[in-house]
Amino acid sequence: MSSPLEQQTEEREALQSIYEGDTNFKEIDSVTFQYKYGEEDNYKSFLVELKWGENYPDEAPAINMNAFYNRNLLPAVKEGIQTALSTEADQWLGCGMTYTLFECLKDNLEQLTAEQPESAPTVALVDDGVGALKISDPNADAESKKKEPKKEHLTKAQKRRQWERTDHKGDRERGWDWVDLVKHLSQTGGKNDDALTAAEIAASNAPALHPLNN
Repeated sequence: MSSPLEQQTEEREALQSIYEGDTNFKEIDSVTFQYKYGEEDNYKSFLVELKWGENYPDEAPAINMNAFYNRNLLPAVKEGIQTALSTEADQWLGCGMTYTLFECLKDNLEQLTAEQPESAPTVALVDDGVGALKISDPNADAESKKKEPKKEHLTKAQKRRQWERTDHKGDRERGWDWVDLVKHLSQTGGKNDDALTAAEIAASNAPALHPLNN
């Protein structure tokens, strides 16, 4: 009976002959082999690596699915592939099984990748409201408040005097400011010889009288 080492040598030569010219097959070293399934960069494409131990084929090869090429493979799909390979390998212990394991995946490829999407999933953009946030500047707010004109608050007496100076419709009567003008002129009198007297101001604001026709 051949030793595991002799069996490995024979199987290696058989694999090199069978997969000659197949770009999906790759021999990494004398005990490590890879096979790629599906088209390059396709979301359902993946790569399987099998590595023989010292006692192979009396023991199953190590299955590696952690290659960077499998970065898009869903965890559930990856686990399903590994389970299928392990189950198949248990049936071929003591025999060269690398070719058989690679081919069994080809036969069940559609079923094993059924849950794998055809393309990258679309990521929905979520509006977290950041764009609507307004950062308040305390210094700017304080400056703005300083610039706001102060509103004049009148007492009830001041409001009553303003109301009495109007015609109760919001319009001021003719001559409403005569008293203020007279008071102003009395305080600044003597500075201008041409200043009008209170009587002259009243006369200028009085309506013109026209003689009646006989």
